[in-house]
Amino acid sequence: MDNNHHPFIGAMAAAVVDAEGVVVGWTRAAEDLLGRPADEVCGSPMSRLLAEPELWDALAAGRAGSAVLLDGRGEATDLAFRVLPLVADGPPRYLVIGAPAATVARWREEHAFTRELFLQDRVGLAVFDAELRLIRTNTHLLPYSGVPTDLKGRRLADFLRAEDAENIEGLLRDVLDSGRPLVLPEAQVRTVLDPQGGRLMGISAFRLQADGEEPLGVTALFTDTTELGRSRRRLELLHRATAAVGGSLSVNGTCVDLAAVLVPGLCEAAVIEVAEAVFQGDEPTPDHAGMLTLRRAAEAGEGAGQVPIGTAVAVEAAGSSVPALSESAGRPLMIAPLRARGIVLGRICAYREVGGERFESPDLELLQEIGSRAALALDNARRYAREHRAAVSLQRSLLPPAASDTPAAVTASVYLPTNTDGGVGGDWFDVIPLSSARIALVVGDVVGHGLQASATMGRLRTAVRTLADLDLGPDELLVHLDDLVSQLAVEADDQGGGVRGEPAPSGATCLYAVYDPVSGRCVMASAGHPPPAVVGPDGAISYVEVSPGPPLGVGGFPFEVAEVELAAGSVLVLYTDGLIGGGEGDLDEGMTELRGRLARAAVTTRPLAEAGKEITESLPAHRLPDDVTLLLARTRLLPTGDTAAWDVDPEPASVSRVRDAVTAQLERWGLEDLAFTTELVVSELVTNAIRYGGGAVGVRLIRAQRLICEVSDPSSTQPRMRRARLTDEGGRGLYLVAQLTSRWGSRYTDRGKAIWTEQEIPGG
Repeated sequence: MDNNHHPFIGAMAAAVVDAEGVVVGWTRAAEDLLGRPADEVCGSPMSRLLAEPELWDALAAGRAGSAVLLDGRGEATDLAFRVLPLVADGPPRYLVIGAPAATVARWREEHAFTRELFLQDRVGLAVFDAELRLIRTNTHLLPYSGVPTDLKGRRLADFLRAEDAENIEGLLRDVLDSGRPLVLPEAQVRTVLDPQGGRLMGISAFRLQADGEEPLGVTALFTDTTELGRSRRRLELLHRATAAVGGSLSVNGTCVDLAAVLVPGLCEAAVIEVAEAVFQGDEPTPDHAGMLTLRRAAEAGEGAGQVPIGTAVAVEAAGSSVPALSESAGRPLMIAPLRARGIVLGRICAYREVGGERFESPDLELLQEIGSRAALALDNARRYAREHRAAVSLQRSLLPPAASDTPAAVTASVYLPTNTDGGVGGDWFDVIPLSSARIALVVGDVVGHGLQASATMGRLRTAVRTLADLDLGPDELLVHLDDLVSQLAVEADDQGGGVRGEPAPSGATCLYAVYDPVSGRCVMASAGHPPPAVVGPDGAISYVEVSPGPPLGVGGFPFEVAEVELAAGSVLVLYTDGLIGGGEGDLDEGMTELRGRLARAAVTTRPLAEAGKEITESLPAHRLPDDVTLLLARTRLLPTGDTAAWDVDPEPASVSRVRDAVTAQLERWGLEDLAFTTELVVSELVTNAIRYGGGAVGVRLIRAQRLICEVSDPSSTQPRMRRARLTDEGGRGLYLVAQLTSRWGSRYTDRGKAIWTEQEIPGG
């Protein structure tokens, strides 16, 4: 007999013994085990093989036991054996089977282990044959609905959903073919009859194979990791939600980020509703009826968009603070409050599809934890919104009105404050009326954000207005402004910082332009600021070639003046870098994009306020990297007939002639009511110019919203008004001029100086 085809049987020796105890049969395994050939053993008493021959009778009678046998070399071998009677025709015989005692002990251990393994109920155990049919399982292979009681001979596809069975069999087939063990990949396991989401199983498997033989099958262990997987996914979702809502100080942005995390991480649809007061930075409080007004702030997923974003709904304040598991139109629903510091800020509504898996208590606990963390982020955003609103209000209070209408130009502006963590920035603009119907257009940007930048902006705007009142040229004005910024930096260093410990601004940029509606000339200078754009009446767009000097605060460098002629109806476009990239992108690319926006906005043919809104409406209102300031000015040219000028010889007799000419011009304009005062003003100013100017005198009248009178001379000495004593013969001229006019002043010109006055036009 040859039993070497199995490792256990191959290690077991066998012999046939007659009634007299003589060996009559001897297997090859016995030959191999004891090293004694059959022809040597057969015919000899079995007792001769024992180290203690006298024990044979006792062992044969007990039918089982152990003994020490002598091999062919006379060495002892410890065997365990069993004696089995053979029932057959003829004299009685016995089958003696034996194996090394150590091997038998190991067999017993393995048998006990296998038996207990199939009896345990913590891990599902299954043995598959080479065709992946179930041979043996323990009773807790898949302990839930839809699994047949008797699994022997079945395939997984007989009771599992096709896609799940195919996936698992693919894993087992790989083990069977390759021999590589499988260690705990997770697979979804759903039965055909199971209406829920099934279970998540970790699978380990190894191939069953005898040495040198074909694989016999696969043994697989199924570990239910459903709750472990759910716990892990819940923890991961909690971490993602915490990271998402912590990255924004915008109420709307926080809600949008939260909804995006919940879907599909926890549910198929999510709605975030926040109390109206939170958007304004205030704490929500119920009304007298105990109702709280919530506004839909964000949504995500299928079926969440039935109500538009921004829709307000009144709910019971007490009810909105209670978490709940419910159902809405057949959809599983759970609601968790957004509560921080004991205040309900809103709520989260999470839905699953109709007929889908119901939410469980752990899901609601997770949503509550996410809601509590999101509520803290919302409360921070609410507080920031309140402070940001105050800062923006301060910023806007430091800026001029958004629109103006002067003889020189119609203007409109747009200011969009940044919503970054640093707070509002230091952008500013200004429209400053100057003498002789001219206008100054200013736009600037203080480096940095926060109250310090706003405070510096306010000081610079005040300084520009003061310097503009002196009628300085753009280049000279920027030199004085540069000195001021340098002084502010020194003061901040001496004080150890800026407002509320914020770092002091490190500089600023500024563009200052002066437009004259009489000549159509616009002169400007830049301190590190982007050049303005000009949109002609025909829609042609160009950028002014102005050479930018260094930013304010660098000191020691001159500023160059650029001049451009503007046709009536042209639009001068001034802006800060927030409009063309916020200092983060390519400025050339940003200026090219601005050119396209200006073309689409048709700034020369529509109201400037509408055009400005269109130019800036595509910018992300809640995620601006920098403040955006835009100033649009549509220029005007005064008609030729609204100005008159005379050259006056520097002699006393010329005073009466120019006075008569002025009176005649006023009559042509229908301004006879101003003739008397104007004659006095012209007489006084021309007389002083002839007396002190030392050269030719010029007189110009301009009819705009006011009557403007200019007298120029080659002297650079500025006049000053003084109080004359009773005995003085002179010194009352400028005092008289000041009393007769609404405003007066003087400015330097290319040829000396000019003294100007303004009078209100009756009915103008």
